[in-house]
Amino acid sequence: MALDDLLPGKLGFGTAPLGNMFRDIPHAEARATVDAAWNDGIRYFDTAPFYGAGLAELRLGEALAGKPRRDYVLSTKVGRLVLDEVEDPSARDLGEKGDVFKHGRRNKVVNDYSADATLRSIEDSLKRLKTDHVEIVWVHDIAQDFYGDEWLGVFESARKGAFKVLDRLRDEGVIRAWGLGVNRVEPIELLLALEGPKPDGFLLAGRYTLLDHDRALQRVMPDAAARGLGVVIGGPYSSGALVGGPNFEYAPARPELLARVARIKTIADRYGVSMKAAGLHFALAHPAVAAVIPGASKPGRIPEDRAALNEVVPADFWRELREAGLVNRAAPLPIAD
Repeated sequence: MALDDLLPGKLGFGTAPLGNMFRDIPHAEARATVDAAWNDGIRYFDTAPFYGAGLAELRLGEALAGKPRRDYVLSTKVGRLVLDEVEDPSARDLGEKGDVFKHGRRNKVVNDYSADATLRSIEDSLKRLKTDHVEIVWVHDIAQDFYGDEWLGVFESARKGAFKVLDRLRDEGVIRAWGLGVNRVEPIELLLALEGPKPDGFLLAGRYTLLDHDRALQRVMPDAAARGLGVVIGGPYSSGALVGGPNFEYAPARPELLARVARIKTIADRYGVSMKAAGLHFALAHPAVAAVIPGASKPGRIPEDRAALNEVVPADFWRELREAGLVNRAAPLPIAD
């Protein structure tokens, strides 16, 4: 099913922060953030077992309990199983993500993209989410940032296991759509080239943003648009770097990237454009993009995102960014050329 037809609106809610990403978020604050999203009218929520070893799913499920299930869309992910056995969260090998969820639950997390693990993962997620179905399932993180030189072997395991299971569940009507949820372009490119199971779209985090879009624009976005496959954009603010934060890709941003942010902000300030608006409007201008899902761990972030989405951004702002070489000349912009 086309993601544009499935997703209720262009603004969704990414729940990774609810898994205690980077900090120990009080339960009441997490609940208030989901409530703020719901009260704002957001009806698409993305989560994953990986986020705090099931913590984000548990918090989301509790917050949405009692809401009419037909009124919202859920996506979760497969590839990690959360066990009853406990471990030291800070000792987990999370590839380039380091100790991003060291404040999450202590449950042991194991990587497994087999057919049996995919089915078990979905069942476990349904229990944590307090629901009997999810609309979308993404195969999580089968890319270089987590698996390094081993990523192609992990991809092959998912091809033989998770891809086939999810294709069948979609065809049987158990789920409505499936695809990859990744932070890199290459796995999407590889899946698009394969015969066999056919995804309905992708969740691409951090790779089609105002700060980093060249590779996705060249290798994935035109093909996805041509095939009618929707792309959900995660991390539209580039881990906070675009909006004044110190990090990019969950690590301290390089000086040259911060200098690029400063150049964009100088132009944005001249036109009275917020950096959040610049980030959201840029991503949504591509015809392949079905929605953006900024993450939030504080209730106040939700109205900021909505205001940014509703902001009027002058066409001359985009033209100046293009002329300054701050956006790829091939990137679709929210102006009529």
